[in-house]
Amino acid sequence: MAVTLASTWLIASRGARRRRWGFWLSLLSNLIWTIWGAAEHAWAVIGLQVGLAFMNVRGIKKNEQP
Repeated sequence: MAVTLASTWLIASRGARRRRWGFWLSLLSNLIWTIWGAAEHAWAVIGLQVGLAFMNVRGIKKNEQP
């Protein structure tokens, strides 16, 4: 949860570099939640994290555009 909060804080930053770090940290958070979800058989959590990961990849691409 702390990784998710830190990533959200960085994504809200004005600087592109901090946002980039935030998106990558958010992907790490998605991975951590997915691992937890698999261990607990929480399939809805896994589905949510996969969807959020796709949005994070979209955010990384949009952040890199001028």
